[in-house]
Amino acid sequence: MKYERWITSLLALLVCASGLSGCQSGTERSASAYDGADKILVPNKAWPCGMAEGIPVPERGVPVLVATMKLEQIYDLGKTPYGQRKVFVVQGGEVSGAKITGSVMPGGLDFQLNFSNGAMEIEQLLVLRTSDGKYIYLRNAGTAANSSDVRMVPDFEAPNASSYSWLNTGKYAGRREVDLAAKTMRITVYDVSGVVLVPTTANSVQLSKPTDVQDQSWDYRKATAGERRGDQIVSENVTLGASQSVGAMKRGNRNIIPITGGTIRGRITGKVVAGGADYQNLKNSMTLDARYLWQASDGEVIIVRNGGSMGLLAPMFEVRVDSPYAWLNKGFYLSSNPSMGSSGVGLKFYECLR
Repeated sequence: MKYERWITSLLALLVCASGLSGCQSGTERSASAYDGADKILVPNKAWPCGMAEGIPVPERGVPVLVATMKLEQIYDLGKTPYGQRKVFVVQGGEVSGAKITGSVMPGGLDFQLNFSNGAMEIEQLLVLRTSDGKYIYLRNAGTAANSSDVRMVPDFEAPNASSYSWLNTGKYAGRREVDLAAKTMRITVYDVSGVVLVPTTANSVQLSKPTDVQDQSWDYRKATAGERRGDQIVSENVTLGASQSVGAMKRGNRNIIPITGGTIRGRITGKVVAGGADYQNLKNSMTLDARYLWQASDGEVIIVRNGGSMGLLAPMFEVRVDSPYAWLNKGFYLSSNPSMGSSGVGLKFYECLR
């Protein structure tokens, strides 16, 4: 299997070396064959990006901000049930704009999916800290028909009682650019509320993806009260950074607790990767939504999402389909509530009996 993956990587390098513009993987179409850069991009119905009717060319809007980031890590998971998965971990960065300046906090995550037809789907989780000390949660959904034209739909959660509350109600589209060699990422956001959008067959590109991949979910799995814990699979100790409180915003009361590391043991042994966070909503019924990575002792990287209300936490996992841990991609799981310890927060993960 390692030999086959080495051959695949070599072929991808040869394709890139042949001069294809914007090449990031051997499965993507040549940018020179792409004619949709000036058209409306209509997302796949399973990944609507917040603009199911279509994403306009971002640059036709009014500039809002630019975020320039350095990448701490780039993980190539390989083929998962959802496609070819890469995860970028943000080291930090800067934000500039006419009405907002500040920084991008370390630990942001970018989940990229590539498909064999050249299309892409992206989810980003970023935290901005303004120059006057306010925190803003930015969750982006993105898509592309070609790697040369990656468009994002930003969703801001800014404090209601701040000079940035206008971000909560705007309509935005963005451009995402990644330089793998330099390990940098740039997000440019535009206000497109004034852009007229009338998709037709002639002025739009309809996104599709292969039928042999599953649809990824925008939300975490909702456990039900009738589910019971089966065998324990993993125990986890997570170390945390200082809270980043957005406070009252359009969806409740957001509090973000960065994940800085930790350990796992049980049917999988290894570490918790520094990056991601628990994106808590402290509204009347508090919910958790922890997004982060495990790295097993053999180097395998596993995407973890553990969300829900207390007593009904339901973790979800994603790992390559030919991994020793591919069993995580199947079935249902439950988690204990977090418990405080001397060196972090402890959780236990179980098989789910339904």
